[in-house]
Amino acid sequence: MKAMIIDDNKIARTTIRQLAGKVADLDVVAECADALAAYDLLRTQAVDLLLLDIEMPGMSGLELTKNLGGNRPLIVFISSKREYAVDAFDLNVVDYLVKPVMTIRFLQAIDRAKEIRECNNEEVKLKEDEFIFIRDSNIVRRLRLDNILYAEAMGDYVKLYTTERFYAIHTTLRTVEERLPVSRFLRVHRSYVVAVNKIDTIDGGALVVNGKPLPVADAYRAALNKRMNIL
Repeated sequence: MKAMIIDDNKIARTTIRQLAGKVADLDVVAECADALAAYDLLRTQAVDLLLLDIEMPGMSGLELTKNLGGNRPLIVFISSKREYAVDAFDLNVVDYLVKPVMTIRFLQAIDRAKEIRECNNEEVKLKEDEFIFIRDSNIVRRLRLDNILYAEAMGDYVKLYTTERFYAIHTTLRTVEERLPVSRFLRVHRSYVVAVNKIDTIDGGALVVNGKPLPVADAYRAALNKRMNIL
């Protein structure tokens, strides 16, 4: 796995490189002293993982993450400040480490990044047994796509329902919709995204998924009928 270290502190970069040297299959291919330089370098050099500080002159690590958009490397934030953790996890990063970084926490973050990298197939055709990763409290949890019934927006959270339980994640329904494959999931209401193959019945202004009636907004009805091949 190719990694880039981005930190304005030279000593911090050296420390992170030493930690990375403890991982046999982690290769640090570049270092940058600021996020602007990293942004330019990432246009021409592909990496799998960013080991990224937050407070830097010119552009912060949070701003760099936002500017890179959805097609970006995996990111582990490494910061001396704890107060950015919520904002960081809202950006769906792998982990958030607080300096000084303990070796065991660094290794845990890298293992998590490896697992996500191996299993995250957003760029390829999804298969029946594939999954996404969600942050459930402080745990990154693997959730099989085939187990998801529907997603419901609830204020600043989205509930992902399975047959057994639901998971509340701090994100937007738009973000969830973008992460789920369009071949299998469909927005039917401003507050709901459903798994098409889990729909039991459609009756007037509602559909039923696993015995639960969900509203269908008029704006989405035509797309739903087309997807369901309703005659």
